[in-house]
Amino acid sequence: MKVHIEKYNPNWAAQFLKEYNLLVDLINESDVAIEHIGSTSVEGLGAKPVIDIMIGLKDFSTADYHIINIKKLGYNYISKYENVMPYRRFFIKEINGKRTHHIHMVEIDTNHWKRHIGFRDYLRNDKVVRDNYFELKMNLSKKEWSDRDEYTKAKTDFIRAIEVKID
Repeated sequence: MKVHIEKYNPNWAAQFLKEYNLLVDLINESDVAIEHIGSTSVEGLGAKPVIDIMIGLKDFSTADYHIINIKKLGYNYISKYENVMPYRRFFIKEINGKRTHHIHMVEIDTNHWKRHIGFRDYLRNDKVVRDNYFELKMNLSKKEWSDRDEYTKAKTDFIRAIEVKID
């Protein structure tokens, strides 16, 4: 499997905003945070053209309640990762068989939340690190991967090195 990395697309922010507005109306909890994360959320950073959204709930016990409503927006609920990550609910949206969006629903202010927001913000604020990350992703995109998880794991050392700086 090849990973397709595109140059930064300013339309990614608009795509997130469209989903954000749908999700805010749908979730209707006072203590919810909805953030654009991942590479598409960093201006100037090339990425797989998949909009990553993280929904932070103050009380994660309400997460399962939201699954049916999020599915109504065209998302598929993927439960298979819950054995490893019971603190996250994961959704994928596809259009014409092509992945376009991910939703990661977690409890706000947990380690998972802080790591993803922190990494995003670090890349937004450090153009050199952002460009180094893009170069890594471009080099990795030239390889053949058995699946998406293998590609993701290949970026782990870089990501962990940044996360140490934000803790």
